[in-house]
Amino acid sequence: MYWLLTLGATLLAGAAGLQVWLARRRRGQSEAVLAESAVACCELLLRLIGHLQQHRGMSSAWLGGDAGFGARLAAKRTEIQALLPPLRTAVVTENERPLPCLTVNEFDLLRFKWRGLIDNLAGLSVEQSIAEHSQMIATLLDWLGALGEARVGLAPAGRLPLGLVRNYAHRLPLLAECLGQARAIGSGVAARGRCSAVARVRLMFLISRAESLLSQACSVEQDSRRGSAAQGNVQALATLTRARMLTAEDVDVTAEDYFSQATVAIDAVFAWIEECGQTLKLTINGIGADHGAASVLVGRAS
Repeated sequence: MYWLLTLGATLLAGAAGLQVWLARRRRGQSEAVLAESAVACCELLLRLIGHLQQHRGMSSAWLGGDAGFGARLAAKRTEIQALLPPLRTAVVTENERPLPCLTVNEFDLLRFKWRGLIDNLAGLSVEQSIAEHSQMIATLLDWLGALGEARVGLAPAGRLPLGLVRNYAHRLPLLAECLGQARAIGSGVAARGRCSAVARVRLMFLISRAESLLSQACSVEQDSRRGSAAQGNVQALATLTRARMLTAEDVDVTAEDYFSQATVAIDAVFAWIEECGQTLKLTINGIGADHGAASVLVGRAS
């Protein structure tokens, strides 16, 4: 009789342990799904950030006197408008979660500010345009960083490399923003043919900050092919800015040339961000598959 009681207690303990283990597995699988959804939202935010950065640079050149950017501005606005509905759908999903990283009301306020910016753009100075664009981009970067930290970096049981997550949702987007602000200021300077003291100080800071962020990101991914390409393009832009805009008496770079060179560097950074995102998605999918396979095996065993 005693051995039957012992066997029963052992079986009950084993069953309880199995249920706890299975619950953890299922939670890990749902966390992987949540992280995958967050990465999809991050991708939309990154696309909108990139388009707004381009719109800011084009606006600077146009307001600085280069009328050739007018048609490109209109086309860029169309691209931005097309991104807003799918991004709002993703925000609605995030808004339904406990402690959302961003809310529908916050997104609608941003969209309202965007509408006001494009309606009043022609009456703004270059500096005012840069400031209004940059405020909206800063908001998007905050949302991106919050999603990266709370939904991607912490969700799948700590199995994602946090350095890669921070490159994806924080360092590299900030690097792109430093370059984007430099593109906007530099394009306005090139369109006017002169660099004011304020613009010179700001460009010096942005280029130095970009180089610092680049160094931090490279220390995490030393073998990244796209990282190496971005490093070369960023350094080329830094050299151009220092040699032909910050130290020269007269700025001898056209707005089109500076905008194009800066865009090459920024596009290289966004390509690196995309590479980071693909790596994260592959890792998340592997976590979800592991948990799913384990759940199936447990179900068959029981």
